[in-house]
Amino acid sequence: MSVIERHRNFNPRVHLFYWVVGLLVAVLFGGLFYRQIIEHHVYHEREQRQNLRRVLLPGPRGNIFDREGRLLVANQPRYSAVLYLAELRRDFRREEVRLVREYRREGIPVRGVSALARANVVREYLDQVNLVTGRSGAIDPDELQRHFHQRLLLPYPLITDLEEDEVARLLEQIPVDSKIQITSASVRHYPHGPLAAHVLGYVSRSDDLPETDLAGESLMTFHVSGSSGRSGLERQFDEILRGRTGGEIWVVDPSGFRYGEPIERLSPVIGRDLTTSLDIDLQRRAERNLDGHVGAVAVVDVLTGEILALASQPGYDLNDLTPFIPTTVFQRVQEEGGWLNRGLQGLYPPGSTFKLVTALAALREGRITPETTSYCAGGFQVAGRYFPCHARHGHGTVDLVESLRVSCNVFYYEHGLETGIRSISAEARRRGLHEPTGVELPFEPRNMIVPDPDWKRRARNESWFPGDTANVSIGQGDLRVTPLQMAAFTASLARGETRTVLSILKQPPGIVPDHRGLGAEPTGLPDEYARALIEGMERAVEEGTARFARLPGERVAGKTGTAQVQTPRGTLHLAWFIGFAPVDNPRVAVCV
Repeated sequence: MSVIERHRNFNPRVHLFYWVVGLLVAVLFGGLFYRQIIEHHVYHEREQRQNLRRVLLPGPRGNIFDREGRLLVANQPRYSAVLYLAELRRDFRREEVRLVREYRREGIPVRGVSALARANVVREYLDQVNLVTGRSGAIDPDELQRHFHQRLLLPYPLITDLEEDEVARLLEQIPVDSKIQITSASVRHYPHGPLAAHVLGYVSRSDDLPETDLAGESLMTFHVSGSSGRSGLERQFDEILRGRTGGEIWVVDPSGFRYGEPIERLSPVIGRDLTTSLDIDLQRRAERNLDGHVGAVAVVDVLTGEILALASQPGYDLNDLTPFIPTTVFQRVQEEGGWLNRGLQGLYPPGSTFKLVTALAALREGRITPETTSYCAGGFQVAGRYFPCHARHGHGTVDLVESLRVSCNVFYYEHGLETGIRSISAEARRRGLHEPTGVELPFEPRNMIVPDPDWKRRARNESWFPGDTANVSIGQGDLRVTPLQMAAFTASLARGETRTVLSILKQPPGIVPDHRGLGAEPTGLPDEYARALIEGMERAVEEGTARFARLPGERVAGKTGTAQVQTPRGTLHLAWFIGFAPVDNPRVAVCV
């Protein structure tokens, strides 16, 4: 072959083709290497998401105790008869085949057979439970469909509130190989029923579970409903009381049915316990004495600021609210006004109990001394308007002690006007009556009112008049405070300070809070002035308006009050009492 022929047989386009093919093969192998080696974790995660499912299980909530370690809130099992639909695949398929044959034999269009088959199978199992328990439960086909498509790995409940004797009969009579299972869930139990209901609070179902150490955050996850606090201590300390979430990781088939045992399991952990400052015996006595009345009682340890009792009526039985609140229960409590915690949230004019604040302001400003007197003839003229005393014929000449004993309005009209509203309102703010106590309970209001000219101008765009000062001097008018505030005020007065830091938790043994270090300060009155105030309160209990509060063998200091509030139903009369005991070594302060 000549050189010319060999040259003609060489085709450069063939070599170019070889290079192109080689480059494409290199790109292909490079892509495979990148996908299978470099991005191996991405596809492994996708594979897991297709084949694995994670089920989260809530931890039981912690217990709540009173100051003596007596149980106030606990957990108890709530039994349910359930089916795991994943274990009924063969039953579903068998019933579906039967229905298809029947439909075709009768010439009925074959539609929705799968859903009907599932409903028929589940209904058969429910009938077995009804037969044993004597119940007449029924299934909701729509709910069954939702559960099948959205919560297949979770148990489908047939009956959720089995009694213990029903559980015993089911365990005895249901065949061992039955797909029906008896499960128990932890629900809240309140051994004392309605006692301290507003303080303890209630819980409701929640899918918002705390964090868990169970792996598989990227997996499709199902939640078994837990509970979260909605009011009271259950809400305030929800993060402490809620347990640690556990769970399981299951292998599933392409249809989502699980098989085998979980490949990973983490047991839930119970939440932390809580010890309150409440004395359940004292709480019971307070609520028993309130029974039949609309009102509140707050009892405070004078030294520590611990709340020993906080009662509000009307109330409700906490066991009626768990694990959910029936509509009838909600409406009944709503109609009775039972949702309001009157001790913490009720805002009322304090009536004549506020005369102590007026007296403190007048003494501090030097407007009066314990010997200062007023003559009460049954009323007092203020800018041409007659302001009556509660004693129609008057009290005659009264000094500070006597004015507290008989609760004379005229004394406080006269000297309240001399002292001035700004000094009176400043003393009330000094005592914390304008702001929340800060106790560890939710929903404490922030809209307390200690009025003065600036407040009235902002709130109503009106001027302040002497009659406004006269009203405030005896605890009427626009003043609004809570019973818990007045209990804290009384504890501070008993201790000779301006503030008491309240707590609903039991303080460590031997630890007495320094209220002064937490915002309190000494009253700032000469000893004889302070003694005169306390003497007037003690005389009120011994022989004055607070005689009903006498205790044999105990020296009690107290002050009564009556206030009027206009409501759509007419004038509402509010009766108050604040006091502390023993006088010579105050330990307990109370507001009713």
